[in-house]
Amino acid sequence: MSVRKIGTVAAAAACTLALIAGCGTTTSADKGSSGAPQQQPKCGGPNGKYKIGVSQANVAEPYRERMDEDIKKYAKKLLPQVTDVDVQDGQQNNAKQRDDVNNFITKKVDLLIISPNEAAPLTQAVKDAYNKGIPVIVLDRKINGDQYTSFIGGDNKDIGKQAGQFVASKLLPGGGKVGEIRGLDGSTPAKERSDGFKEGIQGKKIDVVESQSGEWVRDKAQQKAEAMFKAHPDIQVMFAQGDPMAEGAYLAAQSAGLKNVKFVGIDGLPIPSGGIKAVEAGRLAATFVYPTGGKEAIEAAKKILVDCKPVPKNQTLPTQQVTKDNAAQVYTKLNQG
Repeated sequence: MSVRKIGTVAAAAACTLALIAGCGTTTSADKGSSGAPQQQPKCGGPNGKYKIGVSQANVAEPYRERMDEDIKKYAKKLLPQVTDVDVQDGQQNNAKQRDDVNNFITKKVDLLIISPNEAAPLTQAVKDAYNKGIPVIVLDRKINGDQYTSFIGGDNKDIGKQAGQFVASKLLPGGGKVGEIRGLDGSTPAKERSDGFKEGIQGKKIDVVESQSGEWVRDKAQQKAEAMFKAHPDIQVMFAQGDPMAEGAYLAAQSAGLKNVKFVGIDGLPIPSGGIKAVEAGRLAATFVYPTGGKEAIEAAKKILVDCKPVPKNQTLPTQQVTKDNAAQVYTKLNQG
């Protein structure tokens, strides 16, 4: 990374002090896979100019579109020193996303934000960027290991558990049969939400009769749900790990003439086509707000690049259950930010 002029003596002093603890990192003792210390990123302070690279898993999901919008929105609002926010679409392809990260390294971006398509295939690319002194904010989905500057995301296991508890207490208090539409296998939220859901329904006489991957996409989820309903027409509740997949399952049930199935999703995007409005309209029984983390990622970037301060290694974002009783209120509140 090229050395920049430090705009003010105060900023230079702050960065010098911060280097003791790792300017823009969590610790100066971080080491890469080779065992060599991570190169320290340069902190240009408030008079610096910065380029941020955003490596997105895909833009086929409304959630990821909103995440990109939030990153750009808050970069403009909170970080006027940023001259470019370069968002690249990984197209749900691990090799493509690795290439995107490598290109960002070559371009010497000042900070990388990445939401990995899958954990294992993207781990080395993130390590490479991190060990070259590029601060890396891992957003929403995790990598393996801890070679990154900060992870920001929701507690997916807890969200899954809350969904399971809602199904057990509100939809199937006497027990019953559930179908599950998972996200992309290999992405950490898919496993964590599934594990949490199982924990939430444990001991409640609820049987998950089938679980299939909808890869986070509505169309694929609809196809999997159609087959699932054909094999198990007695499914009473469909738990989908993302609202678009829940909507796809809803369409599959309508097509099969199943009018009494209940649907639960996760995401709770405050947009007209999002899960909160689907709950308000009665298509979903509930969703759980899963913040995009775009604002928090930019706040962390400001601390790293401008304030020359360390950031938390992990930041867990809050969730909220949304039912028809509070959907309108939650929608309004989330759009006030």
